[in-house]
Amino acid sequence: MPPKKKFTEDQIIDAAFTIAKSTGMDSITIRRVAEQLGSSIAPIYVNFNDVEELKRAVIKKIVQLSQQLIDEQQSGSPFRDIGVASLMFAKKYPVLIRDFIMKPNEYYGEYDEEMGGNLVSLMKNDTMLQGLTDEELMMILLKMRAFQMGLQMMVANGLIPDEMDLDKMIAMSDSVAEDIVEGTRSRK
Repeated sequence: MPPKKKFTEDQIIDAAFTIAKSTGMDSITIRRVAEQLGSSIAPIYVNFNDVEELKRAVIKKIVQLSQQLIDEQQSGSPFRDIGVASLMFAKKYPVLIRDFIMKPNEYYGEYDEEMGGNLVSLMKNDTMLQGLTDEELMMILLKMRAFQMGLQMMVANGLIPDEMDLDKMIAMSDSVAEDIVEGTRSRK
């Protein structure tokens, strides 16, 4: 009998992520990941106890990718960077956006838990948001996320008019963000 192929945790997570980004989180099974790797299921069980543990590892990878997209923006406005990164994520990973937003699932909660505190910390470094309390920042984030999720869904489902390129979507997002921040400040 030939020796079993050995795979690192990262290789297994990457294979599961490949499945998730093309057909959704629910499509991740130990058997499908093994097929993706051209292997039996044994090497996967060497690294992960079950499919749920593997899915949680995929969520961590998605959080890392999201953070990487935010970090790459460097506009000088962390709040803006969050919005731009969310639009870029929607363009790059439409299946995951539909999975997280359209389906009731535990995965978005885990994603939100991983990213949430970090986003408010980033927002505190934004000059446009200085002087606002954590509570106010959380509410601004919630309002912007409601808007961004709608826009992300439109991007992920190809519902954006052709003339609305990424720059125009960013400009619209910036305008909504300014309105939300100004509204918050005026109610103080």
